[in-house]
Amino acid sequence: MELHDVWFVLIAVLWTGYFFLEGFDFGIGVLTKLLARDRKERRVLINTIGPVWDGNEVWLLSAGGATFAAFPEWYATLFSGFYLPLLLILICLIVRGVAFEYRAKRPEERWQRDWEHAIFWTSLLPAVLWGVAFGNIVRGVKIDADMEYVGGLTDLLNPYALLGGLVTLTLFTFHGAVFAALKTVGDIRVRARKLAFGLGLLTAVAVLGFLGWTQADSGDGVSLGALVVAVVALAGAVVAIRMGREGWSFALSGLTIVAAVAMLFLTLFPNVMPSSLDPAWSLTVTNASSTPYTLTIMTWCAGIATPLVVLYQGWTYWVFRKRIGTQHIADIQHIADTQHNAGPRPLQAPGTSPTRTTTTDAHH
Repeated sequence: MELHDVWFVLIAVLWTGYFFLEGFDFGIGVLTKLLARDRKERRVLINTIGPVWDGNEVWLLSAGGATFAAFPEWYATLFSGFYLPLLLILICLIVRGVAFEYRAKRPEERWQRDWEHAIFWTSLLPAVLWGVAFGNIVRGVKIDADMEYVGGLTDLLNPYALLGGLVTLTLFTFHGAVFAALKTVGDIRVRARKLAFGLGLLTAVAVLGFLGWTQADSGDGVSLGALVVAVVALAGAVVAIRMGREGWSFALSGLTIVAAVAMLFLTLFPNVMPSSLDPAWSLTVTNASSTPYTLTIMTWCAGIATPLVVLYQGWTYWVFRKRIGTQHIADIQHIADTQHNAGPRPLQAPGTSPTRTTTTDAHH
């Protein structure tokens, strides 16, 4: 296996990690409208991802940076051809981060409700657009002999890619509902289970249709194996959440994402971005990669830094592993009084250090 093949696999792993982790926090953002009944329950949902959402985005930065360094031709064609969708995703991620930070800065209902609207839309849109983008990458786009995208925005809105967008939206929302059931207590946990079961059935139809279409177009025996794993894992996740086994359901919904993304990259290889105009003009792991010297340096850096990042992120999840419920959320008036009398000193969450702070109010 050549180094450019190794880096194709590593980039696939980075995107898989990103969709696994960011998938459920996109889902939580969508569920602030679908699951939460009042202002306090929305705060519970947002606080389930409060300590981890920004760490999850490290995987996106790593995937984008690795693509730029290892496959500059792929990066250039992808980001110039998909400029508007990727710009919209970037704007959503920025606004979403600002919303998490600013929502709890003031106690007024109007202020918090506006930021919660922002969290919903900036979670929903990227969840759809990532599926549309990867659907087009796998299907192939109009790339000419100079490795440049010559299509328009409407070319990206084809039925296959739109189905991909529906799959990522439903799958991430299901993943988020299972995570909500895993991380909460009380009535919201019970409703999260019920909603996850219904979402799981809808997701199964969409996933089976999209992956089946992909397999029929460009699959082989190996990708068929990944498809089977994805479908079986999704069915297991639905059954597990029905039985109240939230940990198993979350592991299986995560396995569904891993297997589905693996299948997409398996059907893509050795191309990284097929041309729909002429297969000879496709970008491959060979003609789109950096020099062996660059890839060697990158391999050493990744070998040292990646385990440290994984260990640190795992420690973060371990520290904030406890469930939360509405009883752990301070009343708005209490927060206002505390801030008025004692300045912006944060409150303490159950089971956390008095000195630990996050950007969300349940852990304050």
